[in-house]
Amino acid sequence: MLQQLVNALLLGGIYALVGVGFSLIYGVMNIINLAHGALIMLAAYTTFWVFQLYGVDPFASIVISMALFFVIGFILQKYIVNRVVGQNVLMTMVLTYGFELIAVNFALYFWHADYRAVNPTYAGTGLEIGDVVVPYIKLGILTVAIVLTSLLYLFMTRTKIGNAIQATSLNKDAAQLVGIDIQYIYSFTYGLSAALAAAAGTLIAIVYTVTPSMEGGFLGKAFVIAILGGLGNSLGAIVGGVVLALAETFGVVVFGAAYQQIVGYVIFLLVLIVRPCGLVGRRFFSEL
Repeated sequence: MLQQLVNALLLGGIYALVGVGFSLIYGVMNIINLAHGALIMLAAYTTFWVFQLYGVDPFASIVISMALFFVIGFILQKYIVNRVVGQNVLMTMVLTYGFELIAVNFALYFWHADYRAVNPTYAGTGLEIGDVVVPYIKLGILTVAIVLTSLLYLFMTRTKIGNAIQATSLNKDAAQLVGIDIQYIYSFTYGLSAALAAAAGTLIAIVYTVTPSMEGGFLGKAFVIAILGGLGNSLGAIVGGVVLALAETFGVVVFGAAYQQIVGYVIFLLVLIVRPCGLVGRRFFSEL
């Protein structure tokens, strides 16, 4: 049982990164970004090819993938998504779903549906503490997830642009009146969200096989994690990720592998009914 708890906490690190970028976009722009899973998938492929062709360690490639996808996200928002921001939610969902379809078909065309995996030399090694084994890779992933989420919180609360993002999320019109460039803030936020999705994709590539179809599963998880913790809340992404990981891990132990996903979604529905703003969210206010 203790081993299962450790596994769930380590998995929660990946889930936190999966959800935090999705939550950030919704909290600032009120956009349900259906391209989030596709960005994770493309970043996983980026990590695979950088490792396969140049031998770059997957943990080191986080910097590469985050920088690359920040630029991609910034450009997508600046020149395409900004044209429909302020329209109804359905319009932005259709647009981002279009991005998702293009990304998946791009991956299928160039890389086919083959399963690919990143296997660094230290894969399979771990720290043994009594009967509990802590894989070094998953421990490293948890550490990176905590560091990145903490840096995001500090960025949002201690920097000028972070405060501008929060001001925009709270009251766009008031932010514009004090001189904040709303369009730039939206582009920067989308780029930041894409960079966080890229970090999640890089870490996922180390422990999961990479395929074009992986995006759907992680998009669903991102939505669940963001709702569980509270939309627009970076701390909530950690809480939501850990809760979902615990639910899935112990769901397998109690009910069997066939019910792993169901247990997570049941808890998701219960939270929606009991506390719609999320476990650590606030009503009418998003604390990024």
